[in-house]
Amino acid sequence: MSVSDCKIINLPKITDPRGNLTFLESGQHIPFDIRRVFYLYDIPTGEGRGAHAHKELHQLLICLSGSFDVELDDGTEKTMVHLNRPWQGLHIPPMIWAAELNFDPGSVCLVLVSMAFDESDYYRDYDEFLAAVRSR
Repeated sequence: MSVSDCKIINLPKITDPRGNLTFLESGQHIPFDIRRVFYLYDIPTGEGRGAHAHKELHQLLICLSGSFDVELDDGTEKTMVHLNRPWQGLHIPPMIWAAELNFDPGSVCLVLVSMAFDESDYYRDYDEFLAAVRSR
């Protein structure tokens, strides 16, 4: 995988004078079946989240409130994506090192993933991740 495989997905947005609505349907809007959902919030100023890669798991990150950056790294190339729209999600496929940074106060990040939690799917050490990328 490369950072170019990480894509912003525009989700359905229903605009209404009473407020907007965005929805997701499994198998319709994202390129994987949802197996787990979690969210990040109350991130202290200056702190980051993530800073790991997955062997098999796919993720979709959605900034529900506020804004933050996602640093993406495939072991060769790095890029930064800014998320601040609740109708857009960032698809991160396996074998991409990702870190969420620069959270605005009050930001909420919703994460949809393709697998139940499995610690053996994680690369938490960057050098181990790079060795795995080189061996592919």
